[in-house]
Amino acid sequence: MLLANLAILVLAGFVGFAVISKVPNTLHTPLMSGTNAIHGIVLLGGIVVLGNAIGHDLTVFDKLLLVVAIAFGTINVVGGFLVTDRMLAMFKGKQPARATSQKGAQQR
Repeated sequence: MLLANLAILVLAGFVGFAVISKVPNTLHTPLMSGTNAIHGIVLLGGIVVLGNAIGHDLTVFDKLLLVVAIAFGTINVVGGFLVTDRMLAMFKGKQPARATSQKGAQQR
């Protein structure tokens, strides 16, 4: 069972690398936004599992592992959205000069 799971993990890694390496640069931002949404769902699932685990007999290690997973998931989601925001800012054109500076230049 463990060997089969490890084989699936390795194959999934190779397939993921092959797919992502073929994505053009213009599609990285939408792809990253979709990935952030998926990570948000994973984060919500971790919170639900932790909430349901309170009444059950989980060890302290299990609860600690859930909290660490939720913390890493939160960092991943927030960081992903920050990076996506910076990438989207690169596509925006330069802002035109302010109207007050143009009026001041015309009066001189």
